[in-house]
Amino acid sequence: MRAFVFPGQGSQSVGMGKALADASAIAREVFQEVDDALGQSLFKLMTDGPEQDLVLTENAQPAIMAHAIAVLRVLEREGGVRLADRADYVAGHSLGEYTALCAAGAIDLATTARLLKLRGRAMQAAVPVGEGGMAALLGADRDKAQAIADAAGQGQVCTVANDNDPSQVVISGALAAIERAIPLAKEMGARRAILLPVSAPFHCALMQPAADAMEAALADAAIRAPLVPVFANVTAAAVADPDTIRALLVEQVTGMVRWRESVLAMHKAGVERFVELGGKVLGPMVKRTVPEADAVSAVTMDDIEALASVL
Repeated sequence: MRAFVFPGQGSQSVGMGKALADASAIAREVFQEVDDALGQSLFKLMTDGPEQDLVLTENAQPAIMAHAIAVLRVLEREGGVRLADRADYVAGHSLGEYTALCAAGAIDLATTARLLKLRGRAMQAAVPVGEGGMAALLGADRDKAQAIADAAGQGQVCTVANDNDPSQVVISGALAAIERAIPLAKEMGARRAILLPVSAPFHCALMQPAADAMEAALADAAIRAPLVPVFANVTAAAVADPDTIRALLVEQVTGMVRWRESVLAMHKAGVERFVELGGKVLGPMVKRTVPEADAVSAVTMDDIEALASVL
């Protein structure tokens, strides 16, 4: 069994998608459709920068999604590998869950782009710059990370945001609490703690205004049953009902990304091969979580051709 998985924020870089668009009219169609949906030249920003604009959450989120969907469309239409025929499940990390839903036909591409633009903008606006932060704790499992967050909180929001794999957990909350957590982490047994260069504290209670904005937007969004079940971030369980998908996407804004548990659950359900499209971030997380699983990634045309030959 196979799962197709899609990366989250942080996998953007200036130049993304350019070689693929140069090689494939299908990829160019995807990037043009996203540009038209957003009324901006996002693809130009992806290919030419400047980087300080691309990394803005409202640009990075739809850009990462567009890139991954372009890879998928090329794989399907030029490689002859249809997701509905070759994938048993899909999943994505944070914003990647929207990409997964788009890939599985639950949300159309234009709607996905507009939802992610709004999501990025709402997340950025939820907390004033400089008041929130995130840190990666290496060599700490979720229980240890939560104990560190609890010790650092001192009445402020500080909690696990991303449970990525057995050795990498991200905490999120008030910047002062996150800064307290960094020296505490070493004292409490983590190998290393790294303050992340993010513009907002994602996946914690401080994001409630963004959750409210997404609840309103998703209420009006057309969501269909996906072609294959989607593993949701906040439950680490498969979902196919459109109303449930809508509710979980709202909950996801403030909820924990349970990626490690999602990988374990997919593996328990029979998934032996994880195929990451549009990035090379999730594959290593999968291998650290389930070493016996097969994890492959596709970003370039060469990657896509190699993948098509083995799927």
